[in-house]
Amino acid sequence: MLSRREFLMAAVATSAIGGVGMSGQWARAAARQELTQGDLLDMDGYGNVTLVHITDLHAQLKPVYFREPSINLGVGDVNGLPPHVTGKDFLDLYNIAPGSADAYALTSDDYVSLANEYGKMGGMDRIATVVNSIRSERADNMLLLDGGDTWQGSYTSNQTQGADMVEVMNSLQPDAMTGHWEFTYGVDRVTEIVDELPFSFLGSNIYDAEWNEPAFEGYKIFERCGVKIGVVGQAFPYTPIANPRWMFPNWSFGIREEDIVRNIEAARADGAELIVLLSHNGFDVDRALAKRVDGIDVILCGHTHDALPEPLLVNGTLLVATGSHGKFVSRLDLDVQGGEVKGFKYRLVPIFSDVIAPDASMTALVDKVRAPYKEELARELGTTDSLLYRRGNFNGTFDDLICQALIEERDADISLSPGFRWGTSVLPGQAITVEDLHNACAMTYPSAYRSEMTGQTIHDILEDVADNLFNVDPYYQQGGDMVRVGGMGYTIDPTKTIGNRITDMTMLKTGEKITAESAYIVAGWASVSEDVEGPAIWDVVEDHLKKNPVVALEANRSVKVIT
Repeated sequence: MLSRREFLMAAVATSAIGGVGMSGQWARAAARQELTQGDLLDMDGYGNVTLVHITDLHAQLKPVYFREPSINLGVGDVNGLPPHVTGKDFLDLYNIAPGSADAYALTSDDYVSLANEYGKMGGMDRIATVVNSIRSERADNMLLLDGGDTWQGSYTSNQTQGADMVEVMNSLQPDAMTGHWEFTYGVDRVTEIVDELPFSFLGSNIYDAEWNEPAFEGYKIFERCGVKIGVVGQAFPYTPIANPRWMFPNWSFGIREEDIVRNIEAARADGAELIVLLSHNGFDVDRALAKRVDGIDVILCGHTHDALPEPLLVNGTLLVATGSHGKFVSRLDLDVQGGEVKGFKYRLVPIFSDVIAPDASMTALVDKVRAPYKEELARELGTTDSLLYRRGNFNGTFDDLICQALIEERDADISLSPGFRWGTSVLPGQAITVEDLHNACAMTYPSAYRSEMTGQTIHDILEDVADNLFNVDPYYQQGGDMVRVGGMGYTIDPTKTIGNRITDMTMLKTGEKITAESAYIVAGWASVSEDVEGPAIWDVVEDHLKKNPVVALEANRSVKVIT
């Protein structure tokens, strides 16, 4: 892992363009546990351009609990580098005091006790307070950019096909956004929404497959305080692989590095003095892209849900990681002179919902769009004695619950739950509501399948997902975490090549080896195939909770990781 000395050396390199970080002030206040709204928002304005970034909200309108991962492995050249640093290593790297507010916000260490102390994070009305405060201070200097995964991830977004988030985001007044899960509402719905947006939807890497023409604006020029800013939009490159292609059959995706270069050149020709890539590539893809493509001043990273208290400097490009689920807002102040970034100040603003006052008009709007569903959202399905969370390279307890439900309700030997990184947390002792459940599985292709698979097929599935996650070439990584398994265990060596990472597949109930030629009944959900039949996953889990109203999960030791 990166030592503190190496990190400080990187900070010195960053300061070569005049960078001044703000995380130290937050850390000192947090260590005293005396946070105020002023502590979180106070930052002396700097330079002539302010970029404000939000990303991966996943339709969370209200404050939430969201536990960061305890394991986030990197492979190849990025092994041990941020964001692949967790727990105590993360605290040491950024000089964060254990037990402090930023330790709670940025790591999983002592999560339950710190969650009870510091409360929920996020909430669109708190985000509005932060955005409006910066907008009031910086006025014509500010650009608000949304990194996508905004319209999907909750009960109300599913019920309204994203209309709740669209109305709320329109009120927040971003200048541009890009997308990923947005496309799973289907081409007609996405087109309908985008045509009515009062701001730009940018996707330089999306093409009309029939005519091989750009399907969306690739970039847009904004002027702030006399500085022309070229914002290039980069949607998730692997959308047709990670999500159902049949939902948007006429759009093709990809990293399309050559198109990024062309759009940078075009933006420069239009007078852009600052180039910003509004990206949903994932952090490691963006880091690799910054090494390969010159001329990008800032990459606003999304998709992999990483939150870092300082930007990383790669080949002269500042990489900003703002986290997910509304937990953070990034503010990057830049001094742009003569087409160059001369210096910057940065603050990752944590949205502590008990500290930041809600914006009254946004609170009213959020309550309005949720009102038709208020009673159902609050309906209790059970209680949990275990912390329920999603994030982690190999398992999350919410997925352990889902896998149990799939095996028992679908009469299966083995269950599979996709390694999505979205989904909020539920603390021990709390009720599990309809809202909590749907925060973990709200999507437009929720059918729970039941099918017979050979051991070889199961092995191939695990190997394929592992390669998406642990390929040493970031351009072949698709983000997300390992598919979660129920009823079986295995050993994984992330450093090996595809076909060789997964060994020792075993049935947990009997201890028998899973053999290539044997057949097993497998239940799962979120298949990208079009003709999947079965009940919605939330109905499967609700039926399970009716029979098992108190959730008490044993520690998951089904996956052995060789590191």
